[in-house]
Amino acid sequence: MDRNLALDFVRATEAAALSSALWMGKGNEKEADQAAVEAMRKAFSIIDMDGTIVIGEGERDEAPMLYIGEKVGSGKGMKLDIAVDPLEGTTITARGDPNAMSVFAAAPAGCLLNAPDTYMDKIAVGPKCIGAVDLDASVEENLHAVAEKLDKPIDEVTAIVMDRDRHKELIENIRKCGSRIRLIRDGDIAGALAPSIEDSGVDILMGIGGAPEGVIAAVALKCLGGEIQGRLKPRNENEIERAKKMGIKDISKKLAMSDLVRNNEAMFAATGVTDGTILKGVQFLSHGAKTHSIVMRAKTKTVRFIEAHHTFEHFPDY
Repeated sequence: MDRNLALDFVRATEAAALSSALWMGKGNEKEADQAAVEAMRKAFSIIDMDGTIVIGEGERDEAPMLYIGEKVGSGKGMKLDIAVDPLEGTTITARGDPNAMSVFAAAPAGCLLNAPDTYMDKIAVGPKCIGAVDLDASVEENLHAVAEKLDKPIDEVTAIVMDRDRHKELIENIRKCGSRIRLIRDGDIAGALAPSIEDSGVDILMGIGGAPEGVIAAVALKCLGGEIQGRLKPRNENEIERAKKMGIKDISKKLAMSDLVRNNEAMFAATGVTDGTILKGVQFLSHGAKTHSIVMRAKTKTVRFIEAHHTFEHFPDY
């Protein structure tokens, strides 16, 4: 994959972040999400790629843009699987809470798992803990394994968990081990990346979140050198049938990194919408706005943090 595409991908996440950030704290999730989708879709139109959305805003009858199966890009260049969440954290943005981002992932065609819009049980760790944890192991076993790999007492290990009723038992088990917990309202992707980001203060992600977000996070972790394991947790028969139609034969299979992303030619980009664990949010200034982004390549493990300044004169053609 042409490394020069990286900056084009960042422009797309910047566009989505800038547009949705205008709705930060205004209590309108729909408008914030729509602004992000429209801006990202416009940015894609001038990128030289033959892209197909494999993870996006839903089926064609559910989403007018960035729907699963939609062709994006100029049509020139490499055939790519595209996975996007133009606004990861619509509720976060509407409330003005931390960790909302615009995210993008790409890999050669046929290399990303076509994950249905259902739940996924996940565990994610950073580079020092690869091979130490197992989705099928107990909470205690995984926390002790992380503590050993990081050479710290278990009461200093910090797990990040989504604040949901379904995680009541998980949270209790983590606390019984004496470990610390960082509860988050949303921001599933940011949570999965945190253990692989230096100075995030997070050592492991545990719990059930979105399956599409799991695939996008896997691309980022492939770039960062971390690890994620997952297993689909469909809520009903319709979601099971949908998964099978998307090519997933064994619904109960434990999915490794190689199942989620089947190639090292992958890229990930994200721009902060609100301040978070990894990125600062959009800052509106008297002359324009400032964005903070990350862009990564799995092949080289290169990670770039980009601070960009945008002028209102060129808004929204940034």
